[in-house]
Amino acid sequence: MSLNKVILIGRTGKDPEIRYFDSNSAVANFSLATSERGYKLANGTEVPERTEWHNVVAYRELAIFAEKWIKKGSLLYVEGKIRYRTYVDNTGVRRQVTEILAEKINFFESGSSNRDESRTSQTSSSTQDTTPLASSSFVRDTAKEESSEPPSDLPF
Repeated sequence: MSLNKVILIGRTGKDPEIRYFDSNSAVANFSLATSERGYKLANGTEVPERTEWHNVVAYRELAIFAEKWIKKGSLLYVEGKIRYRTYVDNTGVRRQVTEILAEKINFFESGSSNRDESRTSQTSSSTQDTTPLASSSFVRDTAKEESSEPPSDLPF
């Protein structure tokens, strides 16, 4: 048994790039930034915040959804799988790309900053989840993790 599953929550770096093919199928490409909070080690060494940029690809209905709703700076929940591919660029150099093949995209914003309602899209034919996501359900409480010593009340 194997599993290829990725879940990311982050902000888009720019508006999605959309391309249409002869068969009217669409593909959207956009970058998504995820960040790990910086912290201080017990010896005083500061570990800076680390930001990773992920290349996200969405096809068909998800691409149309991305074109219509996703903008630069959108806070998104993206569920999908990792895909590696190689191609030869215009200069003849072989390149390898790591992408997230999106299977589900949800807006992850509280309130109505840029939208009238929560929007969601997924590629499966099952009932779409249109329940607004509560950001607190996905955020770790890092304030409790500041200490590098384990809690003394552990049962083992």
